[in-house]
Amino acid sequence: MGAMRILSFNIQNLRLRRSGGAPRLDGARDRDEAEESPALDPADRRLAAALLARAAADLVILQEVFDTATLDWFNTHHLARAGLAPYPFAHCPPGNDGRGLGLAVLARRALRLTSHARLTARDLGLEAPDPDLPVFRRDCLMVETGALTVFGCHFKAPYPDPATAWAVRRREAEAVRRLVERTFAGQDAPRWLIAGDLNEPWDADPDPAIAPLLAPFSIDLMARLPEGDRWTFHDHHAGRYAQPDALLASPALAAKWPDAVPKVLRTGLAFEATRYKGEHLPGVGRHRPHASDHAAVMIDLPLR
Repeated sequence: MGAMRILSFNIQNLRLRRSGGAPRLDGARDRDEAEESPALDPADRRLAAALLARAAADLVILQEVFDTATLDWFNTHHLARAGLAPYPFAHCPPGNDGRGLGLAVLARRALRLTSHARLTARDLGLEAPDPDLPVFRRDCLMVETGALTVFGCHFKAPYPDPATAWAVRRREAEAVRRLVERTFAGQDAPRWLIAGDLNEPWDADPDPAIAPLLAPFSIDLMARLPEGDRWTFHDHHAGRYAQPDALLASPALAAKWPDAVPKVLRTGLAFEATRYKGEHLPGVGRHRPHASDHAAVMIDLPLR
């Protein structure tokens, strides 16, 4: 196996609908914001496809995809129009999100996919107020491809009640750690990567909800970037920047490739994210159209 390019991207509310029999994708907008115009939806999705086409990743972990039909339509229509051959392996298993927005995988190489949407705290020996309910707010997808295992995640957002959300994210973090430990029990130097939107808020927390996943358990690959270049999300309401999107590697993987540095792809962000001074994709607007309110994060691993 040669080099593998891995990309994680919260594509913001990707859902296929049919209006008068014609299929269309919802745009990268929140459903509860009435001022967001659906007229810009097609342009949003063209920009998301253009971003992915430029990246040309071998493995894509997407957050906020409604279902398999949505993923397939985006893969075979929008990516193809952007000049990227559709991915031969595309999966979006049902998850637990109340709006139906789950995790999805696009891949160039054959893989083994395991969903953990039905996993409970009791299954993992974890304490929880409701130990027999699913422990993951959406899912945790385990993607096995060659010598690498990727755990795709999308943790609970830090609202409406930050304290309650913190507790949910802490259980999710504990569950992912337990999954990793069980998967690689007895192995000396496993190579795994946790990728996705872990939804850590912008204010520094001395006890972050995702602490069970941090050092020494993992190595934060995003920390290989200068501190000011790690942000991946812009909240246009508050005008603030954050880094909810993560790449956490096993110590063995990080040691194997000490020079592997992530890239944050911000070309699809709106111009209102003024901290970004680089190139924008053609068609990006002041607020919309945009590819998403998240940047994508990407890393190249010279697997061999």
